[in-house]
Amino acid sequence: QVQLVESGGGSVQAGGSLRVSCVASGVTFSTTALSWFRQAPGKQREFVAGISWNEGNTAYDDSVKGRFIISIDNAKNTVYLRMNSLKPEDTAVYYCAARSGVALPSLPGGYDYWGQGTRVTVSS
Repeated sequence: QVQLVESGGGSVQAGGSLRVSCVASGVTFSTTALSWFRQAPGKQREFVAGISWNEGNTAYDDSVKGRFIISIDNAKNTVYLRMNSLKPEDTAVYYCAARSGVALPSLPGGYDYWGQGTRVTVSS
């Protein structure tokens, strides 16, 4: 029933901005936590940012604090990740993940549902 579909990836110059989106179907945001992960070739999947409606909390990896912003549009069933001041090391496939509950674990195994990913490439 739950389906996550990412979009908005692409190729940008270093220092630029990009917003990726995740449309969530079959999810009640008030009882669901959603996060963004990313995975570069040859590297493990890593936590980027997360958001939960209950408690109204967000979490960010230290590497993106001050640059990335996660948000939810409940009316559109969409979670966004706004990425500013992009760096080449941000290049990866970005995945949307969801879990029941309001906690925001940083390990991929803590999430029940995953999207197919959207690719972000940052060039010099």
